[in-house]
Amino acid sequence: MDIPEDLSKFDSLVEIIARLRAPDGCPWDREQTHQTLRANLLSECYEALDALDEGDSARLCEELGDILLQIMLHSQIAKDDKEFEISDVVKGISEKIVRRHPHVFGSGKVKDAAEVAHNWEELKKEERAENVSMLESVPRWMPALAYADEIQRRVARAGFDWEDIDGVIDKLAEEVAEFKESTGKERAEEFGDVLFTLVNIARRMDVDSEVALREANNKFYKRFSKMEEICRKRRVTFGDLTFDEQNALWEEAKKGI
Repeated sequence: MDIPEDLSKFDSLVEIIARLRAPDGCPWDREQTHQTLRANLLSECYEALDALDEGDSARLCEELGDILLQIMLHSQIAKDDKEFEISDVVKGISEKIVRRHPHVFGSGKVKDAAEVAHNWEELKKEERAENVSMLESVPRWMPALAYADEIQRRVARAGFDWEDIDGVIDKLAEEVAEFKESTGKERAEEFGDVLFTLVNIARRMDVDSEVALREANNKFYKRFSKMEEICRKRRVTFGDLTFDEQNALWEEAKKGI
């Protein structure tokens, strides 16, 4: 097969992926299924998020291409199995976008983004089958913090939310008190309630809990790595230091990080 002349065209990518899956194409690509590619799709999404957090536009462009590759592979597998093809994917999302933006593609009027979000939920409600929860479509394998944030946002758009953040903070104090009094197996449940309430507070303050924790993890990683570096330079073993010495080292490593 000749390489398509214009690799910037979407049709060229469709042609390339079809060639990979052809009988005389790539053995690895031909062996893949929706399930074998599952981890790849998740991994590529995380790499794109990392590029977003780093503010690296060149890398983000590359990572979005990797996500697109996964979408194309899944679509080609589905076409080979006579399930659907990429044109169905494009048509489906285009129809959904148009349907859920009547204020852009129709005669609807909105005053602000909050009303758009409210209308979005109302339109989704119309699309759902009867007796199906509005939370049903939230993937339960999402990272727990992200899942908590998403389900809280959805019910908030439906009006189930605290009037102000003070109520949520009072709730946090209540949950912390219950956690302190808990014992045995109930302790994990009470700790979960504390985390869930913290996510609610973060949402009300426009803080992405998942991003905030990733940044805290990254900060801890850098500071602890700095502690290890200092120990190597001083020819001491970190594990041999007392707790007070380790804390002093931590304060030293915090400078500039």
